[in-house]
Amino acid sequence: MSHTDAAPAYRWRWAALIVILAGEIMDMLDALITAIAAPTIRADLGGSAGTVQWLTAGYTLAMAIGLITGGRLGDLYGRRRMFLVGAAGFTAASLLCGLAQSPGMLVGSRVAQGLFGALMLPQGLGMIKRMFPPKEVGTAFAAFGPVMGLSSVGGPVLAGWLTGADLFGTGWRMIFLINLPLGLAAVLAGLRYLPRDGGGDTTRLDLPGAALAALGAGLLVYPLVQGRELDWPAWIFALLALSVAVFGVFSWYETRRQRAGRDPLVIPGLFRKRGFTAGLLVGVVFFAGMTGFALVFSLYLQMGLGYSPLKAGLSQVPWSLGIIAGFGVAQAVQRFGRPVIHGGTAIMAAGVAAVALTLNIAGTGVGPWQLTPALLVCGIGMGLLMAPFFDIVVSGVEPHETGSASGTLTAVQQFGSALGAAVLGTVFFGLLGGQVATEAEHAAPALRDRLAAASVAAPQRDLIVDDLRACGRDRASAEDGAGVPESCVRLERDVTAAASAAPASAPAVRQAVGTAAERSAKEGFSDAMTVTLWVVVGMLGLTFLVTFLLPRHARPQEDAPGGGTADPVVPATA
Repeated sequence: MSHTDAAPAYRWRWAALIVILAGEIMDMLDALITAIAAPTIRADLGGSAGTVQWLTAGYTLAMAIGLITGGRLGDLYGRRRMFLVGAAGFTAASLLCGLAQSPGMLVGSRVAQGLFGALMLPQGLGMIKRMFPPKEVGTAFAAFGPVMGLSSVGGPVLAGWLTGADLFGTGWRMIFLINLPLGLAAVLAGLRYLPRDGGGDTTRLDLPGAALAALGAGLLVYPLVQGRELDWPAWIFALLALSVAVFGVFSWYETRRQRAGRDPLVIPGLFRKRGFTAGLLVGVVFFAGMTGFALVFSLYLQMGLGYSPLKAGLSQVPWSLGIIAGFGVAQAVQRFGRPVIHGGTAIMAAGVAAVALTLNIAGTGVGPWQLTPALLVCGIGMGLLMAPFFDIVVSGVEPHETGSASGTLTAVQQFGSALGAAVLGTVFFGLLGGQVATEAEHAAPALRDRLAAASVAAPQRDLIVDDLRACGRDRASAEDGAGVPESCVRLERDVTAAASAAPASAPAVRQAVGTAAERSAKEGFSDAMTVTLWVVVGMLGLTFLVTFLLPRHARPQEDAPGGGTADPVVPATA
């Protein structure tokens, strides 16, 4: 029901808005926290590098799939009902995450979180439009900005603190268990304050279309995550090809469904609009780069530099503050339209390149303060890019297509995030073993000299150097993070033999090998991170070029359907 001048505003609208924002906070936090806690989770539960990627990709992929139909379920069965079901399911899935006893159970619970989150989040916008009179709608939507900003700043810090604090002996599990009181409060308050609506929209779900979209997305993301660990067998590439075919069938089916007079999942005509199609491509590439960068950088800080989870979270605060500042600047220059996206892309690319240069200059001893300027620039560019992006992309579609376009664009944002965790995670871990081995080779002459000074015979020196190189490569690329590669067992055996042959020099032998191993590991992580950062710069370069295909300006407010204001498109995560 729409507000008219004679219709009274919903009595509990501000309390209901707080409930809706609580759902947004839960999603925002859970989209950010696992990147910080992932190394600790892997050390506790085991699992491969792919498990680390799936913790992010599983959530965002499920969110992308669910968002396609989540809003329409609210139209059919009532937004209040679907919000409460989504919030309750999200809370229950969070409990399962906190109780997970295996990597598979945790990833499965993350997928459940994403699906229930996709059911919960779309309902808020529709309820706000129904509850608030026109003069207050803008104020209500403006509340999303500070919530997203505070969550982006506080999420990594909170995750780092909870992981390290080990409250009640829960360790990393508390990052999920903290959702229980928040989710329970949202459900109870929702029962009291959210407006009742009966649903009953005449549209019907396009379940075959949703199944085809989910299958195509899964066939694309799964090979990209698992391919490296499986050594890229032929069937992995067959799955990638099959994903393209499935998306082709999806396009054909949606066109056929619309011609038959039924409601398609996505209006096929949208893809014939150059600006919208370009916007989808920009969204996939940009959000893939953003999420992949966030995941890999967090892993590098902890696994490569040895930062604690809390220190890693605090190190990323400048990035989040930059995003907030970028959003603020974008409000002042939004009248320039598309050039703001170009400027944000260029600034963010400069920031990522500056991170790479900082790592190159400061080396493995780089500290948070040295990274701050580059991360701040990254964040400012990201905020500038994101602020006008959604409105500009949907400005090229017809008024009656806006709802489908907004839902598709938000789903593509999440799909891009899943793709980024898959692609950049695979690039990083794929490079890591070779880079560590290369750095061990570079350190070999100095290690030989130190072993010779410790009276280690030449044949034993050669064995230790070869073992160290193999151990570094195998440990960095091991499928099971908790296991000890055979090459590392062999290294320990040869070092013990060398120390036994010269007992007086045993401490010097072990110190020399330990120092060389630590240095080659850190240098290898830094090299892999640097190459990955330049891949991100390349992705931002592609984003810059494709942006030229977008409309130059967003649709003016007076052009919105019915002469009112256009619906804002709120990103599912920041």
